[in-house]
Amino acid sequence: MKVLTKYGFKFLVYTKNHNREKSPENLRKAFEELGPTFIKIGQILSSRSDILPSQYIKELSKLQDDVPPEKYEDINNVFFDEFNKNIEDCFLSFEKIPLASGSIAQVYNAVLKNGKNVIVKIQRPNIKEKIKTDIYILYKIIKLTKLKFKDSLIDPEEALDELLFSTEQELNFNLEAKNMYKFKKLNENINFCYVPYVIDELSGIKVLTMEKIYGFKINDIKKLQEGKYNLQDLGQKLALSFFKQVFTDGFFHADPHPGNLMICNKKICFLDFGIMGTISPRLKLLLNEAIMSIVYKDTDKLVSIIISIGVKKGLINRNNLYEDVELFLINYLSTSLKNIKISTLLTEIFKCAKNNNIVLPKSLILLVKSLIVVEGLVTEISPEIDIMDIAVPFVKSTNKFNYFDHMDIENILINSYSFTKSLSKLPTKTVDLINCILSGRTKIQLKFDKIDDSIKQLNKMINRLSIALITCSMIISSSLILNFNIGPQIYNVSLIGIANFIFFILIGIILIISIIKSGRL
Repeated sequence: MKVLTKYGFKFLVYTKNHNREKSPENLRKAFEELGPTFIKIGQILSSRSDILPSQYIKELSKLQDDVPPEKYEDINNVFFDEFNKNIEDCFLSFEKIPLASGSIAQVYNAVLKNGKNVIVKIQRPNIKEKIKTDIYILYKIIKLTKLKFKDSLIDPEEALDELLFSTEQELNFNLEAKNMYKFKKLNENINFCYVPYVIDELSGIKVLTMEKIYGFKINDIKKLQEGKYNLQDLGQKLALSFFKQVFTDGFFHADPHPGNLMICNKKICFLDFGIMGTISPRLKLLLNEAIMSIVYKDTDKLVSIIISIGVKKGLINRNNLYEDVELFLINYLSTSLKNIKISTLLTEIFKCAKNNNIVLPKSLILLVKSLIVVEGLVTEISPEIDIMDIAVPFVKSTNKFNYFDHMDIENILINSYSFTKSLSKLPTKTVDLINCILSGRTKIQLKFDKIDDSIKQLNKMINRLSIALITCSMIISSSLILNFNIGPQIYNVSLIGIANFIFFILIGIILIISIIKSGRL
C-alpha cells in the first residue's frame, strides 16, 4: 500500500481521496519497485486490452525482466531438487554468471558432456510461492475496493484468477517443452521456420535445457543488410508464418517480440514458448469469416459472428450493435483496405462488443496483442509491406478448404439422418400451422426491451399526478375553511384551515423537489 500511495494510487483504498494523480508511467514504476512478481503481473496485464486502456497497455509493455540475479548456490539447489544431482555433475561446463536474469527464471550458457552447447533456464527459488502470496495480497486489495468495479464488465477477481492460472502455466517448464514440440511439428514443412530442440533428460518443471541458437534479433536491420537479406521477403515470411499459426493451426506464439525471434542460418528461429495462444476449430472458422465479412463490408454477417463468439454479460440490443458495427465499417473501410492493420480492426470489434455487453474470448485478446507486435515488426523490417495484402489472400485460400478439413463421416451421417427425419415431418407441421391460423389459435410472442422500466416510470408519473391533484384540492378546501372561519379560531382565523393549508403546502413543496431531483421536470 505504501508503494501504491507513493505513485498516486491510494484512491484505490481511500475512497475520500479525490486527488487521483495516477498515470500509466506511475503504475509501471510502482510495479518495478514492488519487485519480480509484480513485474511479471504487469507483463501479463499488458496483454489484457479488455481490462486496461491502451495507454496503460503501452506503458506496461515496457516492463523489462532486468532483475538482480540469485546466488549460484540457490540456483543449484533448485536444480538438485529437480534431478537429485548438482549442476556440475550433469554438464561438462556451466557458466555461473547468468546470461539473462528474469523475474521468473535465470538463463545460463552450458556445455553438455557430449560437447554440445546448450542454454539452461532455471526458475528462481520459491518463485511460485512468492507469486501466489502477492496475488493473495491483490485479492485483499480487490475486496477493499469492490465498489469501484461495480459498473465494470470485467470482474476483477475473475481477472486475478486468470492471472494466477497464466502464471502457473508459465512456471511449468514441462508445458513449455510440450509447446515447443507441438509448434515444431506444426511447422516442420515450413523451410524458413526453426525451433530449437529440447534436452529431455535435463528438463523438468523448474529446469529447461535446449539447443543454443547462434544468431541475431529479427529487427537488427544492420546485420540483415550486411547478410544481404531480402527485407521484403523476410517481412512477408514473418507475416505468413503468423497467419498460418492463427488461421490454419489455431496454435500461435503469443509473445513474438524481437528477443524471441532470431535469425539463424537464414531462418526465423522462435524462442520462449511459455505463453502460447490456442484457438478452437469453431473459433478459427468464425475468425476467418469475420475477416472476410470485413473485406466485403457485410454488417449482418459480422454482427452474427460477434454474437456467436462472445459471452453475453447483460441485455443485448441487436439494433445498437448493428449500428456500432456499421459505423465502424464506414469509418475504417470507406476507401480501401490499404494501410489498415488487422489488430486495429479486431480492437474495434472488441470495442463494439464491449459497448453492447458482449465479452469476447480471452484467446482473441491474446491474439490482438500478438498481432500488434508482429505488425510492428513487419513494418520495421519492410515499411512498404501492406499487411492486409498478405492476410486477405491467405484467409481466402484457407476458407476454400476449412469447411472440409473438420468434416467427420460419422457426424455427416448423423446430421443427414436428423435432417431427413425433420424433413419428413414438414408437410404435417405445415398443415398444423395453417389450421392454427384459420381457427384463431395462433399465438404470437412479442418481446419488449426494458418494458418494466417504462411501466415503472409511468406508475411514478401517475402517482405524482394523483398527489398533485389531491394537494391542489385540499389547498382549495383549506382556503374555503379559512374563508368561512369553520371550527376553533385564533384571532378570528380558523385553526383547522391554517393546519390543512400548511400541511398540503409542505406536501406540494416535497413533490416539486422530488420531480426536480429526478431530472424529469
